[in-house]
Amino acid sequence: MIYIITEPCIGMKNATCVAVCPVDCIYEGPDQYYINPDECIGCGACESECPVSAIYTEEEVPAEYASYLEKNKGFFVGA
Repeated sequence: MIYIITEPCIGMKNATCVAVCPVDCIYEGPDQYYINPDECIGCGACESECPVSAIYTEEEVPAEYASYLEKNKGFFVGA
């Protein structure tokens, strides 16, 4: 299961999700955090700890945040 971090993270960048990730697959970008889909084990620890409810499974990303699916993929393609 792939998790995506969406718009509520921008400007907030609370690192709680990073601290609870057992495989260290969350990376800091210039404006938000990003979850590496190749490293994520789908445990969901980050989703439940996010104080701004910015993390969703790929299938559950709300329509208004759909652009974050490509934004997340693009972050790791350029890395």
